[in-house]
Amino acid sequence: MPEGTSVGSDGYRTFLVVNPRSGGGFTGRCFGRIAEHVRANVGDFEFGYTERPGHATVLTRDALKNGYEMIIAVGGDGTFNEVVNGFFEGARPTNPDAVFGIIPRGTGGDLRRTLGVPKDLRAACAVLAGPQKRCMDVGHMTFTSHEGRIAERVFINIASFGVAGLVVDRVNKATKILGGRASFMIGSVKALMQYRDQMITLRLDERDPFTVPITALAICNGRYFGGGMQVAPGAVMDDGEFDVTTWAGFKLKDFVLSSRMLYDGTHLQDARTRSDRCKVIRLESEETVLIDMDGEQPGRLPAEITLIPRALKVKC
Repeated sequence: MPEGTSVGSDGYRTFLVVNPRSGGGFTGRCFGRIAEHVRANVGDFEFGYTERPGHATVLTRDALKNGYEMIIAVGGDGTFNEVVNGFFEGARPTNPDAVFGIIPRGTGGDLRRTLGVPKDLRAACAVLAGPQKRCMDVGHMTFTSHEGRIAERVFINIASFGVAGLVVDRVNKATKILGGRASFMIGSVKALMQYRDQMITLRLDERDPFTVPITALAICNGRYFGGGMQVAPGAVMDDGEFDVTTWAGFKLKDFVLSSRMLYDGTHLQDARTRSDRCKVIRLESEETVLIDMDGEQPGRLPAEITLIPRALKVKC
């Protein structure tokens, strides 16, 4: 990790966690220009490049322990998720006063849509220079890793299950040269060609458990997933509750013919959509149900998700 004072114009010691492969490798090739805009808006900073999955979490955690006060993630939703995980040890913030910021350079753009951070580099850096910060809720999940062990992670945007886990697997293994929306639409078509609704048992807070078939189930802190699908139009990231959206009975033809409603939020009016709100949700299934967490695919059910209220300061 480079050393230096790295004190920005707002008084924060600032560290950038940079995914050079984001944006089809454009971020790494053009980081000099990104750095110029950051320096002009925020002031001095240090940075580190991610080298492998999970490395952004390590870089973030090390930077916070070394006294950096604002961590800026440069990449896409997966990088943002890894950086947010570096702000926490389990469900406990590493430094409750530290600030999280983003420079969107990735494919999906789902977190930036909810936060209202512009995609344009110059405008995104201007947000980082501004005074506004919000204390956002964070989701904490314990789940089963692919190796069969109990694992835990946090997320700031959305955790989802069912076909969403297959979509993420397809998208992350394919080229994203067509951009976010097209990449996720192609991934969704491929996943829905082989997917059949899965049965899961839910318990929301202390209510009675119930079993439902799902095409997809999303536990939402933010509003968007899947490259711009407005899965939870009413979600607010600091209201102390998750918005839970369940889709059942959606087939490939429904996705093709009714995709507009998934993007404009009118799917909530469809009889196959169910909406709930809660602070804690427990999920289990006799089937292998994959997890999508902010665009990453870390494991499968069973899982328990708990909302941590106003746990992360975010520049937006």
